[in-house]
Amino acid sequence: MNRKISLIHSNHLAQVDYAYASRIPAEMDLLFLAGACPLTKEGIVPESRNVELQAKLCVENLKAALKECGATLEDIAYTRILVATQNQSDLVIAWEAIREEFGDYDVPSTLSGVTVLGYKNQLVEIEAVAAVNKSIE
Repeated sequence: MNRKISLIHSNHLAQVDYAYASRIPAEMDLLFLAGACPLTKEGIVPESRNVELQAKLCVENLKAALKECGATLEDIAYTRILVATQNQSDLVIAWEAIREEFGDYDVPSTLSGVTVLGYKNQLVEIEAVAAVNKSIE
């Protein structure tokens, strides 16, 4: 049986461009992914202060980690997006770049501005929880 994550929207809350919650069937395995950082294959963050570029690189790295687990973006049940900034406009830029990569899959997400992230020059990081159908071993 192919079980999928259900995205839950609300008719009683503000209409937003993300689901308010997600439901994972009990028969699925949960994946807790480390924060996807804007690292190149050489393990460095590009020196650019371009939030959009870093957000897209984070998504590419997130997709690669998901692939290693046999999953895709549509297997994600929740994300937390961290942006090292004091400017709300940078949050919006990161959000829009990441939402574009997810397409119509409007996974529940939290978007936060933070003071600093772990790597030199790092502006964006994406944490994710995903769920996949259990393997039959």
